[in-house]
Amino acid sequence: MSEKKSLYFELLGSFSYGYLKRAEKNESGHEEKSEQIGENDSTLKAGRKTLSFLQYLIVYHERNLSSEELIEEFWPEQSNDPGNALRRMLFKVRNILKAMFPEYDNLLLTLSGGYAWSPDICLKLDIKQFEEVCMEAGKRSGEERLKFLLLAVSLYKGDFLPSNDNEWAIGLRQYYRALYLDACKEALPLLGKKENWLEILSICERACKIDFAEEDFTAYAMQALIAMGQREQAIEKYEAFRVKMFQEFGISPSGQVEQLYILATGLIKKEMGFKLLHKESEERTAFFCTFETFQSIVTLERRHLARSKGQSSLVIVSLDGGEVSTTDVRRLERVLLEGLRAGDPIARLEVGSYVLMLTGADEESAWSVMGRLDRMFHKTYWRSKAHITYHVSVLSAEENKKEPPTLSKK
Repeated sequence: MSEKKSLYFELLGSFSYGYLKRAEKNESGHEEKSEQIGENDSTLKAGRKTLSFLQYLIVYHERNLSSEELIEEFWPEQSNDPGNALRRMLFKVRNILKAMFPEYDNLLLTLSGGYAWSPDICLKLDIKQFEEVCMEAGKRSGEERLKFLLLAVSLYKGDFLPSNDNEWAIGLRQYYRALYLDACKEALPLLGKKENWLEILSICERACKIDFAEEDFTAYAMQALIAMGQREQAIEKYEAFRVKMFQEFGISPSGQVEQLYILATGLIKKEMGFKLLHKESEERTAFFCTFETFQSIVTLERRHLARSKGQSSLVIVSLDGGEVSTTDVRRLERVLLEGLRAGDPIARLEVGSYVLMLTGADEESAWSVMGRLDRMFHKTYWRSKAHITYHVSVLSAEENKKEPPTLSKK
């Protein structure tokens, strides 16, 4: 009995094909191709629908495909004669296969009511290998589990058929993407235990390009950078993530990412000493944080005021007047960040509304600062019709024994 001929198809990251002339085994026991022809080969210069049809046949090569299934998938109520359209499509696809694999004849057979690949041919797909490795990783533990997870991550060369926008391909694209991201998330804590920071950074960088909103990837990347002594890069990654999250979803990073940011900035201050602290105090950028972090800072300030007998002020700044413009929200945030001192924390309450603390400022000083910010906003964005309101509350040590103060409004 002669050995089956093996054809290889890559569907992750691109569509390419080749032969398996030598069935070589890698360390995981999977066959590796020995020859490959790229996706830019002239034989693949087919129309989008024709190429998608061929790819569908390849993906579902393990079963017979009925004419009804193919017509429903590719000619749903869009052809007066779908049967003839199917026959013409099969003629094109057979010619493409002949150009791709000139050594082999009759790769695609016509059966009663359907079509199938020749039983003399064995198709090997990268998606099948990728899926098998992911499943195998779930059965292992310890070093073996990490080994298979890293293999799965390396096999994922990119999204499934990224140029195919047919519905059948989009669903599979989401499936394989989810498998990949899960493998990344499972590998990261295992790599963290081994302190393999470079591998963590590499995985996080690739994964963030696919799903930047998954905070685990930013958190692990920041952790790796901090461990490698690259605190400034960790802060840059945090800032880029925070800005993108606000632009896309209007939300701030989670407490975990915030804590890593605070850790990175704290380490920088500790290393640079009082000279750097003095230099930072001259920067005109406020500290933007989550509301939970803001509450912790306020609690610490109250304890400080109990000893110093001084005063600080809380201010709520809001855009009023009907529907809030996204443009004005960004303008207001920029003015607050640039107009306040570096030591003044600020947090978002809701879209167009912020709470901030002016350290060492009494009520009169707080209103003076708000007046300056209001003039700064309307002078810079003089075309804006935005109306900004301010509510000021004095924060003093006595508040620990009294009811919370009533905010004054102007």
